[in-house]
Amino acid sequence: MTKNENQKDKYFVISKVAQMTNLHPQTLRYYERMGILKPSRSLGNVRLYSKQDVERVKQIKVLTQDMGVNLAGVEIILKLTEQIEDIQSKWEKEREKLRNRIKDLEMRISKGGAILL
Repeated sequence: MTKNENQKDKYFVISKVAQMTNLHPQTLRYYERMGILKPSRSLGNVRLYSKQDVERVKQIKVLTQDMGVNLAGVEIILKLTEQIEDIQSKWEKEREKLRNRIKDLEMRISKGGAILL
């Protein structure tokens, strides 16, 4: 296993995340109760926060503390951001399919082959 794989799979307990983000553990639990943060759980039911979870906490902190967004607004912003990312991913896949189809048609044209649309 490479160092990058270790970093990708690294999880943190709530006390470490609280320290990393300068938030109280109770705040992190509240975010989870609200549904805007969803840490994994260990077999012993201990919250395990991934790097992505920590980044999400930092994003929530910026929205609430720096931008003055309330938690209801944060929830909406995060959901819309996820939807946009999903749409962008689907759009990119479709663009790649179209690029491949264009290459195929160009190759057929250059060889004098029949084109069926």
